[in-house]
Amino acid sequence: MVNLKRNVLFLALAASGFGMASMAFAQSETDADEQKAEATELDQIEVRGFRQSIESSIAEKRDNTSIVEVISAEDIGKLPDVSIGEALARLPGLTAQRVDGRAQVISVRGLGPDFSTALLNGREQVTTGDNRGVEFDQYPAELLGSVVVYKTPNATLIGQGLAGTVDLRTIRPLEHGRRSFSANARYEFNEDSALNPDGTADGYRASATYIDQFADDTVGITLGIAAQSTPNNAERFNAWGFPTTEGGDFIIGGAKPFAASNDLDRIGLIGTLEYQPNDNFHTTLDIGYSDFEETQQLRGIEFPLFWSSAQLRPGFTVENGLVTEGVFDGVKGVMRNDINEREAELFNFGWNTRFEFAENWGFETDLSYSRSDREDVLLESYLGTGPAGVGATDSLGFRIQPNGNAVFSPSLDYSDLGQFLITDPQGWGGGAGLTQAGFINAPETEDELSHIRLSLDREFMEGAISRVTVGVDASRRDKNREIFQDFLVPQGGADATNAATPIPVEALLNRSVDLSFMGIPGHITLDPLFLLENGFLNRVPVSLSSFNVPQNWKVREDVVVGFVKADIDTTFGGLPVTGNIGFQVVDTDQSSTGFRVRGDAEIITGEPNAGFIEVIDGADYTKFLPSLNLIFELNADTKLRFGAARTLARARMDQLNAGLTLSANFSQLESTDPNRSFFSAGGGNARLRPTISTNVDMSIEHYFGDGAGYIALAGFYKDLNDFVNPSDARLFDFSGFIDDFLTPEDQARLGTPLGIVSGPSNRGKGNIKGVEFTASVPLDMLADALDGFGVINSVSYTDSKVTLGDDPNSTTIPGLSKWVVNTTVYFEKSGFSARVGHRYRDEFLSEIFGLSATRVLREAKTESVFDAQLSYEFQDGRFKGLTLLGQANNLTDEPFTTFEGGNQQLVIDRQKFGRTFLVGASYRF
Repeated sequence: MVNLKRNVLFLALAASGFGMASMAFAQSETDADEQKAEATELDQIEVRGFRQSIESSIAEKRDNTSIVEVISAEDIGKLPDVSIGEALARLPGLTAQRVDGRAQVISVRGLGPDFSTALLNGREQVTTGDNRGVEFDQYPAELLGSVVVYKTPNATLIGQGLAGTVDLRTIRPLEHGRRSFSANARYEFNEDSALNPDGTADGYRASATYIDQFADDTVGITLGIAAQSTPNNAERFNAWGFPTTEGGDFIIGGAKPFAASNDLDRIGLIGTLEYQPNDNFHTTLDIGYSDFEETQQLRGIEFPLFWSSAQLRPGFTVENGLVTEGVFDGVKGVMRNDINEREAELFNFGWNTRFEFAENWGFETDLSYSRSDREDVLLESYLGTGPAGVGATDSLGFRIQPNGNAVFSPSLDYSDLGQFLITDPQGWGGGAGLTQAGFINAPETEDELSHIRLSLDREFMEGAISRVTVGVDASRRDKNREIFQDFLVPQGGADATNAATPIPVEALLNRSVDLSFMGIPGHITLDPLFLLENGFLNRVPVSLSSFNVPQNWKVREDVVVGFVKADIDTTFGGLPVTGNIGFQVVDTDQSSTGFRVRGDAEIITGEPNAGFIEVIDGADYTKFLPSLNLIFELNADTKLRFGAARTLARARMDQLNAGLTLSANFSQLESTDPNRSFFSAGGGNARLRPTISTNVDMSIEHYFGDGAGYIALAGFYKDLNDFVNPSDARLFDFSGFIDDFLTPEDQARLGTPLGIVSGPSNRGKGNIKGVEFTASVPLDMLADALDGFGVINSVSYTDSKVTLGDDPNSTTIPGLSKWVVNTTVYFEKSGFSARVGHRYRDEFLSEIFGLSATRVLREAKTESVFDAQLSYEFQDGRFKGLTLLGQANNLTDEPFTTFEGGNQQLVIDRQKFGRTFLVGASYRF
């Protein structure tokens, strides 16, 4: 690690040295620049490719009045990376978390996805996820023209995030200014064959975009379509956790390893209609749609070990306080054939109209609507040698490898049809009085957001203020989550705990799943949908059992934002100064609907009860958010930027859940201590306020190298208040529940109506600070022999200190990696283009799927991911406009690994995805 950081710093300093050397060439390049400008006037030269993408991105960054990072498409339908997530993860101060091998959610400046916001053409977007963090794999990269990440806000930026705001932008046909057509097709495959017999190892990506102008260039259209089928195969090891032996050594409590095969199918559509008959009227209509389907097969064997009736045989091996090798006797494994299916739709609509009148006045309206619908079905099926307490057990050897993956040596043949049945091997359904041979989680999530924005602005020809904009934005967001759960029982197993059904041979697949990575030579591999559809597994609703826990919620947010912004264009101390100053007044009315257990005589007597009462709660608050951006032009190529602002991040949607899981303890009925009272509860908190951050940013930037070079050094500080503590405890008055839970006689004995509610609160505070260095260096500045070569490098260091509640110890912010390094080395000349990219991030607190399709936080190990791309474009002749391309992702086969307790030996989850390759072609005219 020390050597890696030393090398990183050396590279950054070397890149900085290249940038400083470029200043000496600045004056001599002026004449050449003027000659190029004259040539452009005589003949418009279209520049494309990665170098053009760099130049466009740098130009947008240089001219923006906020501190931003920018990605521009190399050509129509071709961002520099295969997905938006990968492209964003290469920007300074940004990084991504991989989900099923894809860069899905983004962290900006060390803050997780819930602290940033995504816009599409400047309009706030919903998400298909459970909370606020946008899952960027929902947006086809092929249909975007650019992406702008705002690190400092301005007062007209609606929907701004606390950490940053990601604005995805489609192509504007009138600005594009010419008829264009582009088509891309790529074949995609994984280096490993499909681990599951019904999985796939290959897929495709295809897209087409058409742009045109009509009626004397007053009407423009953009039409785009993108389709993909992306495979992914992962070897997944999962541990239940690590208790300790009598000797105090950590030992694996249980394991749940899987071979996973994913197939993601998506089709995306965009359309833009633009009309500008004159300089005083301009209207644009945007429509987008994305349909997303994902199927995942998971097969493996779940081994209850130390946390079960299995016995650890004496003679085991201990290394560094961890039992790394041994044998468990009496292991009752649960053979799993699971399938997860997801369907998601995302629709967005936006209509912007601008009128300019009375010379210097402008009026603008913007209407937008965004909606997502997501349905998941997570089906588990169980096979065993018999129900709990019946059937053969295994003497299972295990060895934990240095990477944390456990390899097993079984004594049972897990491919023996004569020994395994459809049953409940561990008796998991015993508490509900049934044989649980499987389970279904089926969450459904709907997210709907409407905005209307009105603004009025005036330009000023003289004075320090060049323009003033005032306006109002009103929005309503509704997010609903329901989860439907069913036990799956074998034939005749609904009312018994010892049922078992033979495995039908018709359900078997043509080959066994490959579990060699975990040491298992055989596995009964079948189609779980066949069992469900043909009556070998039957549904029993969870609501009919004592297991039922309310998990559904609805959240509504009505937000009105009033804003004022003044654009600055003046001088200070002889230096040109531009920027803006303004504020937003944000008024929020939030409400949440959840459920709590109904109290009545059945609950009082301890009998199970499935009734729930709807609970509605909420809060109103108003926040004042000022912002300031100043850009000092030190010379023609050097800018000093200063930003100051207050930003907010609303609490996660699941944290706003008004529902409560109530507990009533009759042994403490007469206690007068609220910490040990009759009543207690756990749940969300519909009255949570947003986390508020007071931010200071500074950046110095120097530009050089004919538009493709710059160096920048930035620093930031965020003071966090009302930070959401996800696991706090607060005093609560349960008087409203007394009549439901207690008879009049017991009410007279009640010691106190007060009790403790466990759940989120705003009792957190702290700060986050960091430094970012970036260098984009075209190497032909150093020597003519390096013409076409270049390096882009960024290094970010972020530190934080956040305390929660009364705990004086600081905690880790989700998504924060102290060190983030992104490097790209490229070559582009005469139609040839090649580049290698590297993304590095320190360990961080990740968000992953937990029980019942919920999200949980877990520490993730350091990642270092390499990608490469090679292409050739025919620049003349009969094939002009044709580009051939090859791409390789995850070249070093970097796994995603999480661990617990700050001890990297205690690996909870390790996913190995393999290398992915793409080959294809694009054509444009």
